[in-house]
Amino acid sequence: MKIILLGPPGAGKGTQAKSISKEYNIPHISTGDIFRKNISEKTPLGLEAKGYMDSGKLVPDELTINLVKDRLTHEDCKNGFMLDGFPRTVKQAEALDAFLKERNIDIDAALLIDAPKDLIIERMTGRRVCSHCGETYHVTNIPPKVEDVCDLCGSALIQRKDDNLETVIERLEVYDKQTQPLVEYYKGRGKLMSVDGSKEQHEVFKDIRDLLGSCK
Repeated sequence: MKIILLGPPGAGKGTQAKSISKEYNIPHISTGDIFRKNISEKTPLGLEAKGYMDSGKLVPDELTINLVKDRLTHEDCKNGFMLDGFPRTVKQAEALDAFLKERNIDIDAALLIDAPKDLIIERMTGRRVCSHCGETYHVTNIPPKVEDVCDLCGSALIQRKDDNLETVIERLEVYDKQTQPLVEYYKGRGKLMSVDGSKEQHEVFKDIRDLLGSCK
C-alpha cells in the first residue's frame, strides 16, 4: 500500500498514521524524521539541509525532494509506504509522481483526514502538556483528576505556544493555502480519498480501512 497522508493539524492524523502503519506493515515516513535522521548520520544531503536550517532558511524544494527520494529507496519501502508532510506543494507532488513513474510505481491513495475548523480549534486550544514528564491531556476530553496538575507526576500542566488560539488559527490558514491545491491535484488524478476525522478514533480507522480496501 502506497499512501500520501493529508490533513490539517488537530484532525487526528498522527493517531491514524500509527494504526495505518501497523495494519498494512508499511513505514510511516515524515519529512521531519527524514531530516533528523540524515542530519544525525551526517549524510551529504543531511549536512546540506542542516546548513539551511542553521541559518534560519527554508530547505529548498529540490533538496527536500531528493531526501524523500533517497528514503523511498530503502528496503522497508519495498512493499509500500505512507508519506506524511510530503508533498506540501503541487511541484513536490509532480516530482514525486515522476520519480515513482520511473520505477513503475503509483500511489494507491491520497488519504485526507479532515475535520471542521471549530472542532480542530477546540481540540488544539484545549490540549495541555505536563511540564515535567510530557503526558498529554485535554481540558474536556481527557481532563486530569486535579485541574492543571499531572496525574502521573504531580507537575504543572501547560499549554504549548503552538496550541494558543492565535497560533492555531494561523497554522490552519497556512495549511489551507498550502494543501487545497494538493487536494485538487490528487482529486484530478482520481487518487483522493477523504474521511471524517471528527468521529471517534476507532470509527475513523474503520472508515480508512474500508476506503483502502477498495484499492486492492
